[in-house]
Amino acid sequence: MRTEWVAKRRGQANVSQMHYARQGMVTEEMDYVSKRENLPVDLIRDEVARGRMIIPANINHTNLEPMAIGIASKCKVNANIGASPNSSDIDEEVDKLKLAVKYGADTVMDLSTGGGNLDEIRSAIIKASPVPIGTVPIYQAMERVHGNVANLTADDFLHVIETHAKQGVSYQTIHAGILLEHLPLVRNRITGIVSRGGGILARWMLHHHKQNPLYTHFDDIIEIFKRYDVSFSLGDSLRPGCTHDASDEAQLAELKTLGQLTRRAWEHDVQVMVEGPGHVPMDQIEFNVKKQMEECSEAPFYVLGPLVTDIAPGYDHITSAIGAAIAGWHGTAMLCYVTPKEHLGLPNAEDVRNGLIAYKIAAHAADIARHRPGARDRDDELSAARYNFDWNKQFELALDPDRAKEYHDETLPADIYKTAEFCSMCGPKFCPMQTKMDADALTELEKFLQQDEATAVARS
Repeated sequence: MRTEWVAKRRGQANVSQMHYARQGMVTEEMDYVSKRENLPVDLIRDEVARGRMIIPANINHTNLEPMAIGIASKCKVNANIGASPNSSDIDEEVDKLKLAVKYGADTVMDLSTGGGNLDEIRSAIIKASPVPIGTVPIYQAMERVHGNVANLTADDFLHVIETHAKQGVSYQTIHAGILLEHLPLVRNRITGIVSRGGGILARWMLHHHKQNPLYTHFDDIIEIFKRYDVSFSLGDSLRPGCTHDASDEAQLAELKTLGQLTRRAWEHDVQVMVEGPGHVPMDQIEFNVKKQMEECSEAPFYVLGPLVTDIAPGYDHITSAIGAAIAGWHGTAMLCYVTPKEHLGLPNAEDVRNGLIAYKIAAHAADIARHRPGARDRDDELSAARYNFDWNKQFELALDPDRAKEYHDETLPADIYKTAEFCSMCGPKFCPMQTKMDADALTELEKFLQQDEATAVARS
């Protein structure tokens, strides 16, 4: 779809959506997003120009269906996939991508850390993906030096970042906000640094006693991103890894730096979103969202969870979806899913499914709470189908139609029960929705009540 759209932009110094929006232009991607979000195209252009919305759409990912991440658009959900040293099959990663898209992922991050040719794996994922692909380039940079952080150089980072950009990656997590002076601030934490990228850079800085190379070479990264329209996803290297560590001095110090970096990227018309925590008690989530908006000039916020309690290993898709719904309600633009295997192991296909559905629920609940136009239409349609015992329509409208039908058919599998006016919970005699409130009957009842009231008044 985008082949002709991007052909006329190739070779220009800056091909970012923000660059065109700030010139007053409406790109084909903006027009597509406008129709997809059912929002005025001028609003899309203005939000992108302002930096409150991004359209992650690398010019080399031409089979991408453009989407938007921002407070004015629907709340989005990201899913993580990727090869590990124990899993290196390209077909397996493409299957994970297709599964994520099937269950509603708006973007997918390839977090491959090893086990195969990472460039080939990434190329296959991008080629098969209709949604934007994000990456964390520091992982491949580490693989290039065989895990020896002392051997990493700024050139290693820049080489990998440009390779990902050339391949068609639409946004990259860049851990440029963690600084040498931030490291002592984690001293009183229970879980220290839990970001993989942040941990790598912390070890690099402690070894070399030098500033974060992604911070000192930030302008070089900007120049790469301009040429391909790659969006920054500014990594929160000091995100809290447990509720005890939430909203502490280390987290907030890095957030201030991320705000400064956001504005530096905007000076060059490069799109930015900012990553956030993590593990946050429910009563601190609103503060975290508003603090990010304040420090980062309302750049889109992209959060992992947050988990609202730490005592449910195996159920962290639930503990985090609770926090995600609250974060989305208060203005978070995209939620990164958490699977039941978080903190425990590599997720399988069923874990991906459960994590994504939990987060699609959270994002949709946030859209309803924010009164987005049309957000509740599907809920009302499904409710009407439920009242009319239209089981097939209910399955069709469900976030996970296969699971809804599976659970219904466990006890009532025959086709005749797809039109039955009951389910196995209430049975045929006790379903309250069989009590149909007929309009004529209600009118007669109202007349009776009015007559009864008039008689009572006369008697008094």
